[in-house]
Amino acid sequence: MGKLSGRVALVTGSGRGIGRSIALAYVREGAKVALTSRTRSEIDAVAEEVRALGGTAFAITADLLDGPGIKDMVGEVIAHYGQLDILYNNGGGLHGDLADLMSALNHDDVAFEKNIFLNLTSAYYATRAALPQMVKQDYGRIIFQGSGYAKRGGGTIAYSAAKHGLIGLARAMAYQVPTTITVNTICPGWTNTSLADWDKLGKALNIPAATFKALAESENVQKRILEPDELGPMAVLIASEESAGITGQVLSVDGGYRV
Repeated sequence: MGKLSGRVALVTGSGRGIGRSIALAYVREGAKVALTSRTRSEIDAVAEEVRALGGTAFAITADLLDGPGIKDMVGEVIAHYGQLDILYNNGGGLHGDLADLMSALNHDDVAFEKNIFLNLTSAYYATRAALPQMVKQDYGRIIFQGSGYAKRGGGTIAYSAAKHGLIGLARAMAYQVPTTITVNTICPGWTNTSLADWDKLGKALNIPAATFKALAESENVQKRILEPDELGPMAVLIASEESAGITGQVLSVDGGYRV
């Protein structure tokens, strides 16, 4: 019996990177999972990995810039499984041309709004749709995907503002749900995902890709870029029954990012 046996988990943005790793970690602990992404081929590939592990997956496409669509997606997951115990709001990232996001002096206004929605508002919509079912079940685990930039400055303004907002959303919500439902934020640092595109990031700052990567590595105590699978153990713990006393917290898996 795994720590999540009998549970159903929805992981947004689970077609690759950290979302994929979280979904597979949940499956290894006995959970049935729902996988979402805009790209059907990505979630279908992860669903095959789930089945290879002997698990159960429900794959559904979703656009995290579409609020009503997000609610519909959560509703479909609940209708499919008849329950929803764990919501990991992983989906997010940078929307638009990186050059248009780097400076507050020339930031693109439309890109700002879309990045706030993608990284903050989308998590509200998914959580709002999931909560009634969790209250009905008298059990739930809501997890927001933060960032090193959720706790300090240094990132693009929209992304940083949205990730800071997730911490506020989690802390406020923790007071307003039954005690059988917990709400937490997990913050990765620099992790080996598509967001860590050293060529693109270096170009945005007009420095070589290798220089940017070295700077990123230097920002944590362990002087390295973490792998997505390293988020799994923390995600499992916070989703499990034994985490009942952990709520409203910010938990970092980041190699000691800017401590």
